[in-house]
Amino acid sequence: MDARPAQFSTSVLLDTADDTARIARKIADIVGAGDVLLLHGPIGAGKTHFARSLIQKCLQDHGVIEDVPSPTFTLVQTYAAGDLEIWHADLYRLSHPDEVYELGLDDAFQSALCLIEWPDRLGDATPESALSLQFEYGVNDDARRVTFSATSGDWQQRLAPLLSGGVDGDE
Repeated sequence: MDARPAQFSTSVLLDTADDTARIARKIADIVGAGDVLLLHGPIGAGKTHFARSLIQKCLQDHGVIEDVPSPTFTLVQTYAAGDLEIWHADLYRLSHPDEVYELGLDDAFQSALCLIEWPDRLGDATPESALSLQFEYGVNDDARRVTFSATSGDWQQRLAPLLSGGVDGDE
């Protein structure tokens, strides 16, 4: 994860893949253009499942039903949810941070909602105001612990109503 000290950090336990999808859909309601979510964690920890659920919620809110594949081989997938442009990037295959600029991510960080898997590949291009989500395996195959942290911005206030009540409840 990022070496900068966290302004805030909080963790939630997610018992099932449905819980992961549910929290992603809740977060979809509070994110927008210029927000960057850094999705950390090992292969299979739920990063893509989270991103897919969040993106599908944003699209559905605008009457769009679309398959959301993993960008593992394309590196970046983009979507339009009304006026909101969404970039979903998987940087696993990048070998140098300069490749981030070739993909155009630095511009997208300013104007789009960006979900970045394997954000350690960003190097110095990591936006200071990004929200980091660290996915870890839980006590069973489907369980996960997700730690939300940020070094700046208003993420703590934005997330508080969503995380204080857990992942259950209305969407």
